[in-house]
Amino acid sequence: MKDHIVLTEDEVRRGQEKMMAKVAELLSFPLGFAATVLRHFKWNEGRVEERWFSDDRRIRDAVGLPADGVPVPMALSAAEASCAICFAEYPAGQMRSAGCAHFYCGECWRGYIGAALDEGARCLSLRCPDTSCSAAVVMELVDAAAGAEDRDRYARFALRSFVEEGSGRIKWCPAPGCTLAVEYVGGADGDGNADAAADVFCACRHGFCWRCGEEAHRPVSCDTVRAWLEKNSSYSETANWVLLNTKLCPQCRRPIEKNQGCMHMTCLPPCGYEFCWVCLDPWKNHRRCRGFGQGGAPDGDGDGGGSSREEQEQRRRHAQMSLDRYLYHYERWVANYTSLEKVRQDMDELESSEIRRIAAIVELNETNFAFLNEAYEQIAHGRRVLKWAYAYGYYLDPVRDAAKRGLFEHLLDQANSRLDQLHDAAELERREIFCSSAERTIVLDLLSYYQAKVKDHTKATQQFMGNLVKAFETTDLPEFKSLN
Repeated sequence: MKDHIVLTEDEVRRGQEKMMAKVAELLSFPLGFAATVLRHFKWNEGRVEERWFSDDRRIRDAVGLPADGVPVPMALSAAEASCAICFAEYPAGQMRSAGCAHFYCGECWRGYIGAALDEGARCLSLRCPDTSCSAAVVMELVDAAAGAEDRDRYARFALRSFVEEGSGRIKWCPAPGCTLAVEYVGGADGDGNADAAADVFCACRHGFCWRCGEEAHRPVSCDTVRAWLEKNSSYSETANWVLLNTKLCPQCRRPIEKNQGCMHMTCLPPCGYEFCWVCLDPWKNHRRCRGFGQGGAPDGDGDGGGSSREEQEQRRRHAQMSLDRYLYHYERWVANYTSLEKVRQDMDELESSEIRRIAAIVELNETNFAFLNEAYEQIAHGRRVLKWAYAYGYYLDPVRDAAKRGLFEHLLDQANSRLDQLHDAAELERREIFCSSAERTIVLDLLSYYQAKVKDHTKATQQFMGNLVKAFETTDLPEFKSLN
């Protein structure tokens, strides 16, 4: 059973209206005030029931309800009066109040509500325009006084509040342009293990972690993903680049970049020291670089310079190793990311036109080719797992985790091999068998064999990737030791 379900905006809205109706019945309040109270308690109806009947006076004061009795969301002026904002005279019934004694004309209400909407979600906490009055401006008054566009804006802010300020069991899909939401129906809102990922998938195919909101990243923990993304987006590797591409002037110790081919280096003014880029010896009377084979360590200047150069070279070697290790994992992370994006595009093409095309070739129902969708789903899952597995691999210590590193590389090589076999069958062989010039009788003869092959590869890959994920999640992950 899936631990999450995908909801449309209308389904989210119906859930919100159902909750409002239950609380309105419980408190004997109009819907607008029920929404105001629910929002005060982060849309938790259980807390409303628990807290309201123990201290309703304090809650009334906090949300702008009268001290007792059933609140009125809107009242019409009973006699001729002047608007308290524009001071124009209006006959009875032509002005409205938020259930209080302060009446305003329709135009002033529209301007007041529109200005509040321009400030964003704060419009849901709107109060009477009179600064001395705390009466809440609720949904019923907005619907009666505002224009159609502003009514829609208010409803959208209310819906966003239900999702974004609620209990956390519903979240919007973060994919660009997607308007769907995901409701988590598993235990403990996905918080059973604070380190493990809790991946959910929207109908738009975008997967994200319920806990951290990043792209789906099982089997890697949220902390590792956060550290990896920060490393990729920051300038943390700039320091390594400086170490690899610069040397310190032997005289003034300022870093110098070698940007030309000649080994004759001249430090910038006011230093002006001239030296050899390779051995760091003075350029004056320099003939060739002296190495370790010529009497041990390179010549120094008698003040410990040789030791300093050794330390500098050691730092450069360490920087090179660190950078190489980062690039090794980053390149593979990017390769799987690129492959995953291409798989998603192929899946869209498959559903929009490709299955229809190949079904027409053999004159079969499109449902006969559901095995291709399953294969591509497994390929996408595998690429996603491998993508984040390489991020995990970066934090394996080369020395301390050497044995685990060997197993890690072996498992990933096997996973890549299985994915490549499945991908070749699902894509390359499919294009060969179902080419535009294919004859129906020949394709029908090959179809059973091809279908069985793809299904076998899909099942084998699914089993292997499932075991791989389980191994990551049930083994003592060492990455946090490297992060500290």
